[in-house]
Amino acid sequence: MISDEMVQAYRRDGVIVVPEVLNQATLARPIFDEIVRSPAVIDILSKLIGPGLRLHGSKLNMKSAQYGSPVEWHQDWAFYPHTNDDILAIGVLLDDCDLENGPMLVIPGSHTGKEVWNHHGEDGRFAGLIDPDLIQDEIKCAVPCMGKAGSMSFHHVRALHGSATNTSDRPRNLLLYEVAASDAWPLMGVKDFDEFDSRLLAGGSIISPRLTDVPVRMPLPPAKRQGSIYETQSASKKSYFTRAA
Repeated sequence: MISDEMVQAYRRDGVIVVPEVLNQATLARPIFDEIVRSPAVIDILSKLIGPGLRLHGSKLNMKSAQYGSPVEWHQDWAFYPHTNDDILAIGVLLDDCDLENGPMLVIPGSHTGKEVWNHHGEDGRFAGLIDPDLIQDEIKCAVPCMGKAGSMSFHHVRALHGSATNTSDRPRNLLLYEVAASDAWPLMGVKDFDEFDSRLLAGGSIISPRLTDVPVRMPLPPAKRQGSIYETQSASKKSYFTRAA
């Protein structure tokens, strides 16, 4: 499904876009659990992460025409650090995506740093975003993840990314899956082991987490408005992207 060159690009840049992984028939009746478990997606994930795979979470990011709110610059790693960082997010484009309707912007190579950016606010609480004044040079290098509906982006959990307001007259809906190597365990703990294992996509149960030397900053104390990424980021006085009036 993907070439060795695309695998190498993911290792180097922390992000790739695979054109039209899903056909229009699937998009017309998306069964979300089936998508992430489909042979085409598992094949890509196995090449990028390895043979043992677990679904960490999933959500819809919906940007309505001429409004859809921006997502400030952040790393997914700040929200859910694990024992190792063989983790990525899949962005399934449910609509054609171009520069006008708020594509995800990713900074190539930002996943390789030896530090994790500070995602806490002035009050010391987790804010879910990075002060944009601290990453001006990095922002200049950002690239958009664009494509036809059915295409998928794959970005590393430590890749720095965000997205602007949807200024077009078209929606931009994105189905997101967070997938981890099965031997990556969340540092915030596992409350229900049976439920945890029910999210295995490939490979067997793992009770020996793989520990690697990765930078970690815990998302604690939690944001005052802990919830969706929009709610978590709303408490910050700093922003980079222009919001719709």
